[in-house]
Amino acid sequence: MIIDTTEVQDINSFSRLESLKEVYGIIWILVPILTLVLGITIGVLVIVWLEREISAGIQQRIGPEYAGPLGVLQALADGTKLLFKENLIPSRGDIRLFSIGPSISVISILVSYSVIPFGYNFVLADLNIGVFLWIAISSIAPIGLLMSGYGSNNKYSFLGGLRAAAQSISYEIPLTLCVLSISLLSNSLSTVDIVDAQSKYGFLGWNLWRQPIGFIIFLISSLAECERLPFDLPEAEEELVAGYQTEYSGIKFGLFYVASYLNLLVSSLFVTVLYLGGWNICIPYIFVSELFEINKTCGVFGITIGIFITLAKTYLFLFLSITTRWTLPRLRMDQLLNLGWKFLLPISLGNLLLTTSFRLFSL
Repeated sequence: MIIDTTEVQDINSFSRLESLKEVYGIIWILVPILTLVLGITIGVLVIVWLEREISAGIQQRIGPEYAGPLGVLQALADGTKLLFKENLIPSRGDIRLFSIGPSISVISILVSYSVIPFGYNFVLADLNIGVFLWIAISSIAPIGLLMSGYGSNNKYSFLGGLRAAAQSISYEIPLTLCVLSISLLSNSLSTVDIVDAQSKYGFLGWNLWRQPIGFIIFLISSLAECERLPFDLPEAEEELVAGYQTEYSGIKFGLFYVASYLNLLVSSLFVTVLYLGGWNICIPYIFVSELFEINKTCGVFGITIGIFITLAKTYLFLFLSITTRWTLPRLRMDQLLNLGWKFLLPISLGNLLLTTSFRLFSL
């Protein structure tokens, strides 16, 4: 049997072409993910710089000013310092739990960004259960904190992990009920559909006006989920020996702070998506309809405008969160649990029942 060499060359070239297509396909899958991670990293650095500048202004201090112009590189300098510091491990602790805990906290929050729409058709994964996926994944983060406290073989760390788990359970339920009310109003669990349902009447169509009680409960619950003042009992270093972070140092210690700021950013983005109309312009559609067509017809320019509007609304909420941290005192643990179980849970449940009744009577 004689095999033509040209046929062999054609087969080889075809196989190489197919392999190149597979490589290009993998690259095109990784590009959006890497772009999102880069944007999130820059966003966290901006939040750290803003918090230091705002807190300095509230306390009449100067704030960071030496690391880069206006101190914009201070967060990067702190991260570099933590990266090169010695990484200590407790001699009698569980090394696996001690090492895995910070990673679980960061990864579980990073996955939540995949369902957030930053603009029209600019979302990594438009899922039918987008908001519930965020709630389910964010519930994994306290497990990492509990593992960290238990693996440290330190009673203060273990109590800090237990406080984090108790706080998360207390405020996860009211937050979920608020999200369920929004999904009933929008007839969807997709984040993109929720934003589209608010788009017709500009700021008048925002869920903020249709769900004011749910909005307030969502703000309080999201601050508790992020362990921000006045709800930072799991890591109150002034009074509780830093909680689950007591035995950590170096980059693992820094991962907890990265997870905290990542969680704050994702909560702010979901406030924008669920209650503030997402990427939509605030002007009602009936007045300036041409502006609403920019996102759909102008390609990159429209997506850029959508991203800018989304981030503007997000950083407005971040400003409120940072101001709250440097204004209100810390709650006691019993006050924190009473607020979650005795007040927010019944009110959020009543809000859900009212929303359900409204939807049934409107059919």
